[in-house]
Amino acid sequence: MDSRIELVRLLDDDGTEIGTADKALVHTTETPLHLAFSCHLVDEEGRTLLTRRALSKLTWPGVWTNSFCGHPAPGESFEDAIVRRAALELNVSVADIRPALPDFRYRAVDASGVVENEICPVFTAMCTDTAALSPNADEVCDWAWADIVDVEEAVEATPFVFSPWLVAQIDDGVYTGGRLPGTPAG
Repeated sequence: MDSRIELVRLLDDDGTEIGTADKALVHTTETPLHLAFSCHLVDEEGRTLLTRRALSKLTWPGVWTNSFCGHPAPGESFEDAIVRRAALELNVSVADIRPALPDFRYRAVDASGVVENEICPVFTAMCTDTAALSPNADEVCDWAWADIVDVEEAVEATPFVFSPWLVAQIDDGVYTGGRLPGTPAG
């Protein structure tokens, strides 16, 4: 098998792993349920990092979203996958990884007809080296540190500008009292 192939973990409706598939082939109009994660990075000031998806992305190109997302490889823990994707997508290190919405699950259809169908636990993490932030252009075309309250207000006013999973995560309470779970009160 080609070592460059990124595998995703396929799931049945109950969340039990039932196999793997090539990530490059799984996201279609018939995307099977698979395992993923979302992560919201926080800096020392309690702000969160929003990223704008690269215009070359298959789904939701150019929309604003949480800091980064990914798929844990077979046998890989969420924590290891988060560390790996933070380095790959943003060129940063992370610490203090915590679950925020451990049971998050969503299905959304992009304007092109491509489906996202994921059991996707949501995590928060501290960005330990914000000065190193240098997003991978294949993943991110823009980024901004933002106050949580401002993000909530923007998503409420213009949900179409944001990824459907970020909108759903906010609806599900990922931001609690104007902050991410596990972060210091402002």
